[in-house]
Amino acid sequence: MSGTRIEGHCDERFRAVRDAFEASFDRGEVGAAVSVVIDGEPVVDLWAGFADAARTRPWERDTIVNVYSTTKGMTAICAHRLVDEGRLDLDEPVATYWPEFAQQGKQDVPVRMLLSHQAGLCAVDPPLAPEHRYDWERTTDALAAQKPLWEPGEFHGYHAMTYGHLVGEVVRRIDGRSLGTYFQEEVAAPLHADFHIGFGEEHDPRCADMIPAPRDPGAPDLFEMLMKSPDSLAAKVFGGSTIDSDAVNSRAWRAAEIPAGNGHGTARALARIYGALARGGEIDGVRVLSPEGVERANTEQVRGEDAVLKPLHTRFGLGFMMTQPMIPLGPNPRAFGHPGAGGSIAFADPDAKIGFGYVMNQMQMGLTGGAHGFSLIAALYEAEDLTR
Repeated sequence: MSGTRIEGHCDERFRAVRDAFEASFDRGEVGAAVSVVIDGEPVVDLWAGFADAARTRPWERDTIVNVYSTTKGMTAICAHRLVDEGRLDLDEPVATYWPEFAQQGKQDVPVRMLLSHQAGLCAVDPPLAPEHRYDWERTTDALAAQKPLWEPGEFHGYHAMTYGHLVGEVVRRIDGRSLGTYFQEEVAAPLHADFHIGFGEEHDPRCADMIPAPRDPGAPDLFEMLMKSPDSLAAKVFGGSTIDSDAVNSRAWRAAEIPAGNGHGTARALARIYGALARGGEIDGVRVLSPEGVERANTEQVRGEDAVLKPLHTRFGLGFMMTQPMIPLGPNPRAFGHPGAGGSIAFADPDAKIGFGYVMNQMQMGLTGGAHGFSLIAALYEAEDLTR
């Protein structure tokens, strides 16, 4: 086994999770953390390794890291809170809340299509100049003025980066606060969950640097396969600097609010938030969503070939990915959550009342989680019978 020093605690009955976590460092892990909450109780909270590629900064208990699309689940929670409060109706047109969105024939597109990747706005087309990619209003104005890339509702396709601006602008128009501020004040702070969508330089010293995935000339490159045609939807979505390791380690990226992909936090925070959703929306007396809200979020909207990721198939609820062959969130059928490019992953399992979070800084190739995270999920369920 690896000589990496593993910090934190792990209930003895989940020793297999600790072993799998330690083994991941033999397979190239640099710095990472994993956390599991069962019925509100933390049972695994481990961290190890280094926060930088040079291996000079140890990964600490409070190290935060970018989690890419794992952020999407946090964004979805914000929308569902507004539904719980009666301030947002998912079947109302987006334009009811965001009048400018009605341009280019989008006046009848319902909010639920934003959450289920059906709106046909998977990329800003033509793309914004690189210097404008952190400009919230420029991005949302462009999306409002844009003609959908397919007839909304005709099929679904992964809105990798635009999802957060689309859902986030609806939240901002209703509440007045930005998505990042709303999330921090309404979800993260009450739960004491260390997760941020946009943050100040005071957190930089404890932020891990993302390390790009190593290139293996003999292995298939999913991005290259998706973007064989420069006119394809995949090329529009993932072309240019959508995922740029230099950019994601910059102060500009960390300060911006990109609610589809630049959330930073700990595995502990993700496990706690999903731990609340796994037990009807509440943990330690703090209610994140109503039981009905959790059920709504975890109701299948679409499944099948993804117009952006094809030939890959995806399955979405309302803002969350649901367990599926490509993203197996354990053996129970109602598990839901979201992975992030390079390997991070977090989910709730309402049947076993599990909240799970895994974060890391050494990216692996792929868009839908990575081998290390899935090995930890497998070890969790093998350690004890948690099937229902």
